[in-house]
Amino acid sequence: MNDDIPLFTLLDLAGTFAFAISGAVAARQKNLDLFGVIAIAWLVACGGGIIRDVSIGALPPAGLADWRYLALALIASLLAIVAYPVLARLAHPVQMFDALGLGFFAVFGAHKSLLFGHNAQVAIALGIVSAVGGGVMRDVLLNRLPLILRKEIYASAALLAASVQVAGEALTLPMAWVSWCGIALCFLLRYLAMRLGWNLPRIGLEKSSPGE
Repeated sequence: MNDDIPLFTLLDLAGTFAFAISGAVAARQKNLDLFGVIAIAWLVACGGGIIRDVSIGALPPAGLADWRYLALALIASLLAIVAYPVLARLAHPVQMFDALGLGFFAVFGAHKSLLFGHNAQVAIALGIVSAVGGGVMRDVLLNRLPLILRKEIYASAALLAASVQVAGEALTLPMAWVSWCGIALCFLLRYLAMRLGWNLPRIGLEKSSPGE
């Protein structure tokens, strides 16, 4: 498989920056200090990717070995601090930037897994892990219920993007079209779910009728 380095490097770094912003804004909302904001931003941006890289044998993980990831986390942290009044005016800023990063990382994670010789099932699973892993770490550290455990459409959007990428590579379709299509569908699904209140079915105990 030929790796389109410029395209997938762009997708990876774009997702890194979007997730770093979401982490930095979430940390800023919790009034963490500068180190805390930077640490959360980097963890959100790189946490899922590190899990993916360890799983597929891409060692050392890019999030630890490549200086660009830490640089993007630093830039995102400074932006979140300086422009926080502007970012705070957005409706659900953490979820919005999270939605942006979700598709980028799902597509890149699936592609990188295939590049290292893993099958479609592994690629889709690790595409999802790449997309949601950092956000789960963010929410746990900030004492929030992780988005992936809520009824919202979240991991399902990442699943869609990863599946589109894997299917496109299996059919040898043009990567630029396939990747951006997966990213767009993921963001659109997540955005509409947030705006329109779309949720996955909730499974719970049914109320007993009187007399039962």
